[in-house]
Amino acid sequence: MAVHNASFARRLRVRRVFRHDDGRLFVVPLDHSVTDGPLGHGDLNTLLGELAGTGVDAVVLHKGSLRHVDPGWFARMSLIVHLSASTRHAPDPNAKYLVAAVEEALRLGADAVSVHVNLGSDQEARQITDLAAVSEECERWNVPLLAMVYARGPKITDSRAPELVAHAASLAADLGADIVKTDYAGSPDLMAEVVRACPIPVIVAGGPRQKDTGAVLAHVSDVLRGGAAGVAIGRNVFQAGRPGRMAATIANLIHDPPYSPGHNALDDQLSVTT
Repeated sequence: MAVHNASFARRLRVRRVFRHDDGRLFVVPLDHSVTDGPLGHGDLNTLLGELAGTGVDAVVLHKGSLRHVDPGWFARMSLIVHLSASTRHAPDPNAKYLVAAVEEALRLGADAVSVHVNLGSDQEARQITDLAAVSEECERWNVPLLAMVYARGPKITDSRAPELVAHAASLAADLGADIVKTDYAGSPDLMAEVVRACPIPVIVAGGPRQKDTGAVLAHVSDVLRGGAAGVAIGRNVFQAGRPGRMAATIANLIHDPPYSPGHNALDDQLSVTT
């Protein structure tokens, strides 16, 4: 969480993202509608109202979504504006490109911005160049940068291979991100190796929708045992029968009480249903 060499403004905004001041982070990405179509939950503003105050630290939204939601929700969680896009219908869905800028996100009230990079994509060069450019703009405007970096492309056979996850994390750090979101490396021990090699906080993606709440919580528990700062879980929250309850359950595992390897917080939560 520490950003010792950053400006006061950037450190202040990082603290807004890490709202619980425990070094843990729970992000709910809601940018899927650009990639896949409507979230399937109904009204976005209602969904944000369900998530606000549950312990979610931040949500990720595209710029246009902000016209349709109540800004009051962000008194209780932070706003990350996503700058990247593509759709699953594109010839190369892994070819992300920029659709917003850092200054624009600031005008909209963002606490941070995020950029997506797919290592191994046919368009990898453009994505890395975009990440570097956004990183420079974040330096100029003192805005925290979340880099979402994954190994995805025609020659990638296992996106969760530990060496690829570690490479994704190091790329984000080397190009100036404050936080990196990436895949799970397969086990707590392997994830711990990724975290130890990365100088910035690592959060782990939630992955595909799980019907079993216990499977989601087991994933979160393994991520934390691996030393990651937290998780970014979208579909397993907003597609749950009761998104607010699911978010609160995950947040409690992450934040309350503070997680430690000796505390089996997962057992406390397995009775909760969606």
